[in-house]
Amino acid sequence: MKIFKKILNTIPRPFLIRFSYLAKPFLQLFLRGSKYEDPIDGRTFRKFLPYGYEKQRENVLSPSTLSLERHRLLWLYLRTETDFFSRKLKVLHFAPEQAFYKRFRKLQNLDYTTTDLNSPLADVKADICDLPFKDNSYDFILCNHVLEHIPDDSRAMQELYRVLSPGGTAILQIPQDLSREITFQDDSITSREERARIFGQYDHVRVYGRDYFEKLRAIGFEVEEVNYTANLTTAQIDRYRLAKGEIIPVCRKPNP
Repeated sequence: MKIFKKILNTIPRPFLIRFSYLAKPFLQLFLRGSKYEDPIDGRTFRKFLPYGYEKQRENVLSPSTLSLERHRLLWLYLRTETDFFSRKLKVLHFAPEQAFYKRFRKLQNLDYTTTDLNSPLADVKADICDLPFKDNSYDFILCNHVLEHIPDDSRAMQELYRVLSPGGTAILQIPQDLSREITFQDDSITSREERARIFGQYDHVRVYGRDYFEKLRAIGFEVEEVNYTANLTTAQIDRYRLAKGEIIPVCRKPNP
């Protein structure tokens, strides 16, 4: 729908977050049904909403949690493959997503801190390239679809590595073109229109290729490239509206 594309590209993200809380009840009522399921809250709908700043993806935005494919994929991975929901963990969450924010905040096992420069959901306003946290502070870091916005992503990765505790885990999802071997970045591209056309979104500064994982390893992370959808049936992938073959970069800081 063109109206969604117009809204995404004209309204600042902090205002979108606030507006979405008002719109959700109406969207859930309008799209009620049973064909598709959001695994985060278990609610079902006849269809999901479209989403995309440049190219619209149909049937991907959950009306209840406002989750996208990557959020539902991460939730399933955390729920089935980790002890995130049961073990005592000190967690740092960058640019906290609405789909997760209140749910993670309520978990008694988590010492949970959110951070971002602009988000109204952030506990700590901070620059990812110059974090105000001590070395080895956090057991688990979530930083999803943030690094593609950061001009000096190597510096940001170094900061993430610094504040992660030895033996800790960081999940660093990014929009990734797996058909592209080498990440493309051109700092001379500064106009919103050109960035949207070339990078897929007006505030992105690169398109990551398969070399993303090696860049993380060069920082010091041990990286597991998790294709979680390989564990699911085609019917499950469609029902949860996931992106088949999307890779979750699960990064660990080695113990000394």
